[in-house]
Order: sequence, then C-alpha cells, then structure tokens
Amino acid sequence: MCKSLTVDIQELSDRIAISDLLARYAHAVDSKDWDLYRTVFTDDAVIDYTAAGGEKGDVETITAWLEQSMTMFEMTQHLISNELISFDGDTATVQAMFYNPMRFAGGGPLWHCGGWYHHELVRDGDGWKSRSLHESFAWTTMPGADG
Repeated sequence: MCKSLTVDIQELSDRIAISDLLARYAHAVDSKDWDLYRTVFTDDAVIDYTAAGGEKGDVETITAWLEQSMTMFEMTQHLISNELISFDGDTATVQAMFYNPMRFAGGGPLWHCGGWYHHELVRDGDGWKSRSLHESFAWTTMPGADG
C-alpha cells in the first residue's frame, strides 16, 4: 500500500512540476525574458514553430528568432491548458492546448491563434526540461478579417 501511495505522490509531484514548466515557458515568452526561456529546454533541444510560419532549430537559434520576431507585438498572452501527460520513467510526453491573443505594436489590432504544444521532456538534476517542442497550429483570426 505504501509503495503504491509513493508512486502516486511522485506522479502528482511530477505533474505539478511539468505544469510549472509550461507556465514558465508562457511567462518567458510573454515577458520576453529570453534567459528564462532557455531554462525550459535542455542544451540539445530542438524547437519547431514551422506550423505557424516560424523557425525550427536549437535553443539559441530559436531564442534569437523569437527575440527579433516578438518585437512586432506590444502584448502577448500564452494561455496553456488541457495538459495530457504520459510518463515513462525519467521521460514524459506532453500535449497541451494553447490560446494566444497578441496585440501588434503601436496599438494595432488583436490577433488570436490556437493549437497544441507537443513536448518531449526529460528529468535531470534540475528537474523537468523539454528536449523537443513541436507546435501544432490549429486556427487563427487574422487582423482585419471579417467573421
């Protein structure tokens, strides 16, 4: 009974830590804190935003791209929910929905988009980190479009 309880507590702890990792990711992007963004990923992580017209590459390549491309927005909010987490020892797969309203610089229009983040996570001495992030883009409302 105690062993089963310990496993359940460990899984709950891991789920909370992974939820915190996803929140840290969203906060880093929205606050444009690129040092914090780097802490979400392993050194050899591959990040793929190509489904939304972005870049694919290692952490430094993507961080540089985000730092440049995010200047077009004066406000962003990455809202992450509906986390599906599967564990296999010290690895985990995560699928989480995102909803992202963004306002273009200079008081421009709002742009909304949504989809899923697919992470492959590993647990190391520093906790959980993403070694792979692939974004699936599902929908968008383009500025100025009717409907």
